Amino acid sequence: MSDYEADKQSAGASVDVEKLHVQEELEKIQPKFDDPNMDEKQAVEGLYEDDSPYLEVRSAVANTDDPDIPVATVRSWVIGLVWAILIPGVNQFFFFRYPSVTITGIVAQLLAFPVGRAWAAAMPNIRIFGHDLNPGPFTIKVRLVTPEIHPVSGSLIHAEHVLITIMATVGASSAYATDIIAVQRVYYNQQYNFGYQWMVVMSTQLIGFSIGGIARRFLVNPPSMIWPQQLVNCTLFNTLHQQTYAGVGQRAGMSRERFFLYAFLGSAAWYMLPGYLFGALSYFSWVCWIAPDNVPLNAMFGYVSGMGMSLITFDWAQIAYIGSPLATPWWAQANVAFGFVLFFWVVTPAIYFTNTWNSQYFPISARGSYDNTGATYNVATILNPDATFNQEQYENYSPLFISTTFAISYGLSFASITAMVTHTLLYFRKQIWTQSRRAMSEQPDVHARLMSVYPQVPEWWYGCVFAAMFVFGCVAIEVWDTKFPIQYFILALVISFVYTIPVGMIQAITNQQIGLNVITELIIGYALPGRPVAMMLFKTWGYITMYQALQFTADFKLGHYMKIPPRQMFLSQVVATMIAGTVQLAVQAWMFTNIPDMCSPDQPDGFICASTQVFGTASIIWGVIGPARQFSAGQIYYGLVFFFVVGFVTPVGSYFAAKRWPKSFLKYVNWPVIFNGTGYIPPASAVNYVPWAIVGFVFNYLVRRRHLSWWTKYNYVLSAALDSGVAVMAILIFFCLQYPRNGTIGEGVQGWWGNTVYANTADAKRTPLKVVADGEFFGPREWH
Repeated sequence: MSDYEADKQSAGASVDVEKLHVQEELEKIQPKFDDPNMDEKQAVEGLYEDDSPYLEVRSAVANTDDPDIPVATVRSWVIGLVWAILIPGVNQFFFFRYPSVTITGIVAQLLAFPVGRAWAAAMPNIRIFGHDLNPGPFTIKVRLVTPEIHPVSGSLIHAEHVLITIMATVGASSAYATDIIAVQRVYYNQQYNFGYQWMVVMSTQLIGFSIGGIARRFLVNPPSMIWPQQLVNCTLFNTLHQQTYAGVGQRAGMSRERFFLYAFLGSAAWYMLPGYLFGALSYFSWVCWIAPDNVPLNAMFGYVSGMGMSLITFDWAQIAYIGSPLATPWWAQANVAFGFVLFFWVVTPAIYFTNTWNSQYFPISARGSYDNTGATYNVATILNPDATFNQEQYENYSPLFISTTFAISYGLSFASITAMVTHTLLYFRKQIWTQSRRAMSEQPDVHARLMSVYPQVPEWWYGCVFAAMFVFGCVAIEVWDTKFPIQYFILALVISFVYTIPVGMIQAITNQQIGLNVITELIIGYALPGRPVAMMLFKTWGYITMYQALQFTADFKLGHYMKIPPRQMFLSQVVATMIAGTVQLAVQAWMFTNIPDMCSPDQPDGFICASTQVFGTASIIWGVIGPARQFSAGQIYYGLVFFFVVGFVTPVGSYFAAKRWPKSFLKYVNWPVIFNGTGYIPPASAVNYVPWAIVGFVFNYLVRRRHLSWWTKYNYVLSAALDSGVAVMAILIFFCLQYPRNGTIGEGVQGWWGNTVYANTADAKRTPLKVVADGEFFGPREWH
């Protein structure tokens, strides 16, 4: 995904809804501050002193705890560390592949449960260094509540399971800084040693944890900071550990464990077809096969560089590239689908076929950048030997051009910034103001009192993390030639730290996070133009520091709800993050050393480094050339700046329209989701959005409405099984059939029609609508 949207889960309007439960659950956990069940007078008078004053918290979290139950057992640490190695390693391997597949948190959460129970059943109880190898059932913090008070009555809190899941997921996704290292290698021919790479990754991933001590006071302990996402996680833990199925209706049939096994095996077996034997099932651009040389038709119906109006694919890796459609509520999918159709099936073709921005000289959708002859932009031409910008060579070469979809994606990122601010002010201003004031002075609820028996994390632990990671950052940017002054490193941290509490309050109340990626790019792009490595480092410390701080805080809130001792939470997060980052760097280094043509657009096994290509293009735009030469008045893409105004205005119209017609569909319109939902484009394309929306409509609208009991029992299990099956089979295909003997094992299979028909089209060849004559160029005659 692009650098300014790299964590779609972190920027914008809470499109990361991987574990959101059924629609009723989603609506239930949203803050309902005018709900009669949340009576401020009762809360102040202590009438809820034995429970939370918030109905959504009372319905998902137990108000009891047994502090004598072990949590950080040998079992939980061994399983957690194994997952902290396997899942980040697998995800990093697929990060450079397109289409990729991601082992998500819900997979770890589901798989940890049978593994923990198998350990409890089979492992002998041997004491190792004073700890039991098998401490008993997995695990036994029992709720003693009544159905009238807690709808989730009778379920168990399984603290070991929580700790394992947090260790598996805290570093599961590719560390943001690994893309910096890849871009330095591919675009700027800088291959710094493992020490530099490790210190940059550790510093960017962990320095945000250092403000956890301050954030805990404002974002964890106050009852009003409810963190809706974590309430859903609590519900999922409870569901997994219920002894009997407690879904909607009397759903009989096989257990979820057996269903997972069958779906996993089916997914793995099926992936042999689109993943190896019949690649056209993945890029099922059937219209283009009929007229492979018709460029306009391929531009509209193609899947590689077109608009994807062929509609379908039979490859789950393509469908779930932007996140599983089974785990995303239909209201959110509908907003994303509307945004895709509006901006990429209406606006983008209109711009392309009118040749705005000279866009017809490149494919309508592409991840790279181009010069004024239509060739790939040669960034080395405008760089000095130390990878800084050379103005004279730039004026003698070419301005930078990008594809229409790439340009629109920048405009949408601008719109999402202002739309999020406007949306938050319109819909949540009263709640945020009320709850923020309450967070400063409100009395602790039962959960805070139960957690008070555990020793808190000492402030000096946070201080040590900050000092160590700050030193790592300083050493990395000073010892190696990054052209990144220390004062800008400090400025990036200041920006991130200042925004953590207010943005965290918004997220804790509204379940929406405002990203700092575009803001940091703008600041450093204007402050230090011509320094791409410095730009990437500033943006990463300025953006990911806050993101990691809020990830840390959200996990702490989950531990707060599930009664996990804070010190054990802290240690598990820090250790797992360090291990995950180290594993990811090792996997990345192995891949660049052992996979031929790594990051080449034509890499035969799909390791084209799509995200790295987008990240590298952004480093040229924001770092080498700078935003002043791209988006300021008089420059090529100045018009995109007006998307800031579009983002600011559109929520106002839908807000008052929904007020006027409160029972209409307008109440579901969410412009931050509409603008930010397509943030994976590029490198994603229509093949990743259109089938995703179709599958989501089938399961999260039709199946859910007509077979709700089946949906509640099996939907998330099916999502996890499909993801896992594709991931396992893709690894087996690569290491058994593609990697050995230089890929010659399946030469006959790879050459048949089913694996070549989609590649022999104008879409796959990325043929533009116009071609420049030899010796000519398009665009402005002069540029500065």
